[in-house]
Amino acid sequence: MIRHTFHASLLAAGLLLAAMPPAQAQQSFKLTAAGGHPPVFLWVKLLDEFFIPEVDRRLAAAGGKVKVEWTKAWGGTLIKLGAESKGIADGVADVGFVGTIFEAARFPMQNVSYFTPFGSDNIATVTGIVADLQARIPAMGDAWTKNGLVYLGGAALDSYHIWTNFPIRSVDDLKGKKISAPGPAANWIRDTGAVAVAGSLNTYYEDIKSGVSNGAIVFSTGAWGAKLHEVAPHITKVNFGAMYAGGIAINKRRFDALPPEVQAVFREVGAEYSQRFAAAQAGAASALLAKMQEGGAKIAELSPAERKRWADTLPAVAKTWAADLQSKGAPGNEVLSGYIDGLKKAGTQLPRDWSAN
Repeated sequence: MIRHTFHASLLAAGLLLAAMPPAQAQQSFKLTAAGGHPPVFLWVKLLDEFFIPEVDRRLAAAGGKVKVEWTKAWGGTLIKLGAESKGIADGVADVGFVGTIFEAARFPMQNVSYFTPFGSDNIATVTGIVADLQARIPAMGDAWTKNGLVYLGGAALDSYHIWTNFPIRSVDDLKGKKISAPGPAANWIRDTGAVAVAGSLNTYYEDIKSGVSNGAIVFSTGAWGAKLHEVAPHITKVNFGAMYAGGIAINKRRFDALPPEVQAVFREVGAEYSQRFAAAQAGAASALLAKMQEGGAKIAELSPAERKRWADTLPAVAKTWAADLQSKGAPGNEVLSGYIDGLKKAGTQLPRDWSAN
């Protein structure tokens, strides 16, 4: 009787287990995050310390059905600076920060802020306007997908000013001076009487110290890292504006293979990354300017009238840039007017309307 009952119990337990739905196995994805810069730079630091752990946290909070196994490769150990978009698109890495300022050939329209100086110093404003333009202008947004990427969130550098070894009270003080102003920033001193000198954050200090140049146009967080105030103690707050620098991108094939709910988490965290970056970068810029002043730098602010005079001195660099894009079949005029309209709607007082002249 006992044996009969035992067998009956086993049979009942077996039937119950058979009727239960199978336990859902956890899905695991292996992703490699990489960057050309080391985490000392905020755009990589937040990718490492906020974006990745926040994605993990939200996936776990959603039930942990999906888990990402991350591999990290920063500082150019896997993909080099300026080659991030290709490296991610080719699958060398899956996620990373793509600096559009270093990849102008692939992302020409994303560099609109560099051709419209004297804009907004609000990092969030500049980042938001570019994100809006990418969403509204197909050709601009498609720059990411055409390069095999999905855009998740962006970042802009804090406002550019000028560090010199001589005081600047007016645009006339630039005459005969040599200023390190690489790439599009060279346009910001055209027709002022100054001569643009090519260089980078890695060369500015020695160039100024040795007399190759008399100063550099740069953003505050970069100037602090390069210790420019030691050789160029005159900081003139010209406010050329915050400049859009690039964004987090993920390999499109890998992204498309992710479940929709995971894609949503990546996009949501990417949007929050943009907000956090803007606040942190702005705070760092103010704090570092104060430190440079404590270290002996003399900070002066260019008057609104002189700032307008400087802007009006420059040739129509934005219209030339837009016309060049138009000649290549890209909507340069639409991007330019859209960007300027975005600045105006945000309440930016522009000394010059680049879309008009």
